[in-house]
Amino acid sequence: SARCCEDTAASMQQVQRCIERCHAPLAQAQTIVTAELERFQDRLSRCTLHCNDEAKDALEAGGAEARVRGQLDACLAACGDQHLRLVPAMAKKMMDNLAALQQ
Repeated sequence: SARCCEDTAASMQQVQRCIERCHAPLAQAQTIVTAELERFQDRLSRCTLHCNDEAKDALEAGGAEARVRGQLDACLAACGDQHLRLVPAMAKKMMDNLAALQQ
């Protein structure tokens, strides 16, 4: 991008197009990473919402608060563990998609 600005004979539009071309791969990479992280976060959120729903249902059914809290904690920990196991595959997918940009 800095080299784009060094061309003193270039018009503003030419410099702007040059900078946009330089930034395009970075923008594509950012889109890939952001989309994958959003999908991961959405999945984790759905899991935690499921745990919260189960806890609420248990409390409404007359479950003891301490027992329900223990079940909620266990469910949330399981969500975390489950999603931690997904990280290597998610990272590989991101790396494969990023590598495809370079080709």
